[in-house]
Amino acid sequence: MAEDTCAPARYVWITVGLATASSLWFVLFSTVGAGHVAFAYLAVPLGGVFAVAALFQLWRTVRGDRTAGRFWLTLLIAAVFMTVGYLLMAVGAARDSVGDMPPDMPLSAAACVGLGFVLAMWAVARVPVGMMNPAERWRMHLDRLVAFLGGATVLWHFGLAPMLTATERWAPQTLSLVGLAFLLSIGGITKVSYLGDGPVDRTAMRLVAAMFLTAAGVAVLATTFGNAGGVPSQALVLPIAPVLLTLAARAQARATLGGRRVSRRSSPLLPYLAIAAADLPLIAVAAGPLHWPGRVSLIAAVLVSVLVTVRQFVAFRDNKRLLSDIRGQEVRLQYEVSHDSLTGLANRARFRGVLHAALVNGASATVLLVDLDDFKTVNDSLGHDVGDQLLVAVADVLREQCGVDGLPIRIGGDEFAVLLTGGTIVGETVAQRILDALTRPISAHRLLVQASIGITTAVPGATIDGVLRDADVAMYAAKGHGKAGYVRYLPGMEEPILAHIQLGGELRRGLDEGEFRVVYQPLLALATGKIIGVEALVRWDHPVRGPVPPIEFIPVAERTGLIVELGRFVLRETCRQMAIWLAEFGPDAVQKPGVNVSARQLHDPDFVSDVLSALADHGLPTDRLVLELTESAVLRGPQVSRTLHELDRLGVALALDDFGTGESSLSLLRSFPAAIVKLDKSFVDGIEIEDGEPGGRDARQAVARAVIQLANALGLDTVAEGIENEAQAEQLRLLGYTLGQGYHLGRPVRPEEFSELLAAERSAVTA
Repeated sequence: MAEDTCAPARYVWITVGLATASSLWFVLFSTVGAGHVAFAYLAVPLGGVFAVAALFQLWRTVRGDRTAGRFWLTLLIAAVFMTVGYLLMAVGAARDSVGDMPPDMPLSAAACVGLGFVLAMWAVARVPVGMMNPAERWRMHLDRLVAFLGGATVLWHFGLAPMLTATERWAPQTLSLVGLAFLLSIGGITKVSYLGDGPVDRTAMRLVAAMFLTAAGVAVLATTFGNAGGVPSQALVLPIAPVLLTLAARAQARATLGGRRVSRRSSPLLPYLAIAAADLPLIAVAAGPLHWPGRVSLIAAVLVSVLVTVRQFVAFRDNKRLLSDIRGQEVRLQYEVSHDSLTGLANRARFRGVLHAALVNGASATVLLVDLDDFKTVNDSLGHDVGDQLLVAVADVLREQCGVDGLPIRIGGDEFAVLLTGGTIVGETVAQRILDALTRPISAHRLLVQASIGITTAVPGATIDGVLRDADVAMYAAKGHGKAGYVRYLPGMEEPILAHIQLGGELRRGLDEGEFRVVYQPLLALATGKIIGVEALVRWDHPVRGPVPPIEFIPVAERTGLIVELGRFVLRETCRQMAIWLAEFGPDAVQKPGVNVSARQLHDPDFVSDVLSALADHGLPTDRLVLELTESAVLRGPQVSRTLHELDRLGVALALDDFGTGESSLSLLRSFPAAIVKLDKSFVDGIEIEDGEPGGRDARQAVARAVIQLANALGLDTVAEGIENEAQAEQLRLLGYTLGQGYHLGRPVRPEEFSELLAAERSAVTA
């Protein structure tokens, strides 16, 4: 292929060399009379030979394309005829010239050149201009007619007419060839101005049309020097034609092998230029020997046409600017439709489009679904502006790490994706690079963020929705493995994940159908065994699955946001039941009823009003409710802190559940308005065991002892959770704990059973 482009270039330099040598010969011939006049006729046929060679080489390259092959083959045949004609003319000049005067063109030479001109005109005429509607085609024909007549007027007035009216006789064959060349050049120029980018290169077409303008040079020399102008025409002007023809072959070869640019057809300025060109003969006539009335009329006509042309050009320029603005808006709209406004990444629509194209074309397509872990914590604690900055920083990480074959996408919210279509990089490699990059602080706030990534590669026959589902399943599996990792989808992986997702829909239905109930685990005084309070726990009796463990449905409720509605149900049901117990057993029956509260509930702007409404609707004072919160829920930012302090101000007691398992337990006691501390079960397990090892039991009791001492110092009540046997209860009493909870003291029971416990306790007191 390199040889195909080098060959036309070589022929260009050869024809340029021949034209230069011919010009140098003419200088010597005209100054010192060196050489015979027949030398003037050698450059054109010699250059024509190399032009024919260049066209033949080009035709072999483009003949696979019907339009381009037909055009260049016709032009090749035309060049052969013209070369033969000029060769016959050179032979005639060597045989018949007299002194410095060239002979007339032989009829055989004129016939060959004329046939070459006609074939060239036929080749140009057959090049298609592309698809047009009828209105566009009529406008094109009208514009080309105007341009043709304008150009013909100029060439007639300054070229052909002076030859026809000259005192020296010009051979009819010469006049005919000059006229044909004029027609071909004008026709080619008007054609190429409307030619879109297609099989025939536009630059090559321009060079072919310009080649025939050498006839204008012949006409100028003829009107200036008469018959003597034949020598400079042959030596200076006509050798340019082979140069232009080889340049055209070179341009077509480069366009064919290098690929064509996609562009619109150029705007047709040619009619306006033709009107201006037609004014030139009018000006020349007006400057000639005319009476003044005629001259005034001509000048007025010229002025009118000039003003009309200027007016039309201004309108054309305005229209062009408007079209440019519209195209710019189209580009912007297309960008906005296909890109995320915050991060500048491709959006879901473009993602689906590119993935669809890859699947249709059978290309390799690997999808990485990237979900930021705990992004809501950042958004809620630091604000949405910081959250947006973090999303932009994550987008920059994806751009840097996905490589040239990867398309980074923002799906929405804190969910991103990377589409790999090149097949040159493994999805796991990109996933690991992303995770490694996220281990370093990003954004202006130097935040650390983690991500869970699901990977899937499309199999033959895969659908868009199927690929996205598999990536989603893999991403959820990555979250289930502890987050901050990646998992590749495997067949069958979706079953537990989809069951988990399906559980969310069933959870919604269960809330609507009243399938949830509240059970109550007693809170006892360790010294007396008296019921002091309860902890309300939610249970789900599924109509098909049976009892669903809280460890299964609580995370689903958190993920779907249904925990807010579920928590509201537990709160109101507990308050309703408390009102019943207080009415039946008196104000001392249950002093500390506890309800668990999730972090999602604390972010609900209506949470405080929900609490107050539940208490008021059942006639309970605020000090008759304990809200139990985990340490992780408390550490959720300023909004949560404001909510908790508002509840404390209203008199609602707050308890730190699972105390001691978090990272900031001690500091929380200073900033969080807690009234109760509940020692986590992990510090109760084994507290009673005496294994004989030095410091064994003391080590296990150290945390429990520290918590009770700290709580006493701060004036907080303490509850030991997860008491499984009497030995644990006794050991906790010795450490100073007054309240306890666990299966040894009482299992969670239905309200009716708890009422029986209260009734039994009252009977024991009154007995």
